[in-house]
Amino acid sequence: MTEIKTQNQTAPQSGCPQGTTCSVIMHSVFTLSVIFTTFVSTALPTSAEEVKPPPAYGLPTDLVTPPMTNDAPAPGKRIRQVAPEYKGTEVYHTLYLPTNWKKGKRYPVIVEYTGNKWKHGPGTIDVANLGYGMSGGNDFIWITMPYIEKGRKKNAVTWWGDRQATIDYCKLNLPRICKQWGGDPKRVVVCGFSRGAIGTSYLGLADDEIASLWAGLFTFDHFDGHRQWGYPESDRPSALKRLARLKGRPVLVCAQNPEKEGYLENHLNLADFTFIKVPTGKIFKIPGGAMQSPHTDMWMHRDSPQRRQARAWLRDALKEPKL
Repeated sequence: MTEIKTQNQTAPQSGCPQGTTCSVIMHSVFTLSVIFTTFVSTALPTSAEEVKPPPAYGLPTDLVTPPMTNDAPAPGKRIRQVAPEYKGTEVYHTLYLPTNWKKGKRYPVIVEYTGNKWKHGPGTIDVANLGYGMSGGNDFIWITMPYIEKGRKKNAVTWWGDRQATIDYCKLNLPRICKQWGGDPKRVVVCGFSRGAIGTSYLGLADDEIASLWAGLFTFDHFDGHRQWGYPESDRPSALKRLARLKGRPVLVCAQNPEKEGYLENHLNLADFTFIKVPTGKIFKIPGGAMQSPHTDMWMHRDSPQRRQARAWLRDALKEPKL
């Protein structure tokens, strides 16, 4: 594994909200293949060549997310990194450098938070997909941030773990990664699926400092405040207070049924909202296809009008050339 260069600092501490929610349900064949890359269940390979990537999802043009390895960072690889403050623990994040990455150049950054552990979805960050689908593997640095479990010894797979430690981890490591690997701190978006969709605001807008890191937010299936969960400050007034920290920046709300009617439509002054209804059941021909549930972060891996619209939003939010 690789570590991040820094001066000595101490890990943050705080409390932990509890609850449950959904994550991606993957096809059984895919589930077997990702077991080989799941940090919690097995030892990681030392090289990407030792891992066969998951199969395409029915079409030869479907994207395939690179497996996580312990390799050194390199273009086109997704690697496991441990921050110095968490050396000797199982806390880690993942880093992906785009295929066209070159030292000395600057790149926009996608930060992702993953879904909960649920049925076939392990809730671990090594099986994240949304950010890779958004970029197609090119032009963007992609970071999957952890939720840190109470005790700060491992990543949390359900909800937020130690919420403040999770927030502080991002505050500390995102600028550090950008500095070391050429990320442009003025062109960073945070995205998430399911739990992670809520987390873009519940974590990413928790205070003014972390909110200042983002040029925009992108969510799929769920949104902070659209319903009350079993953890503190999940109520709508608290969520709206967090959302106000965006101060009009772009937000892309994607979902099978976007949380607009009866909620966000009454608060469009808080951000520059775009809504996309994503028919994942039709995209993957559920039932009968490789995907068993429409609640999946894999929809960005297949070409569709919705993916093209989402990528256009990303270009506009970051003023990027065509992907």
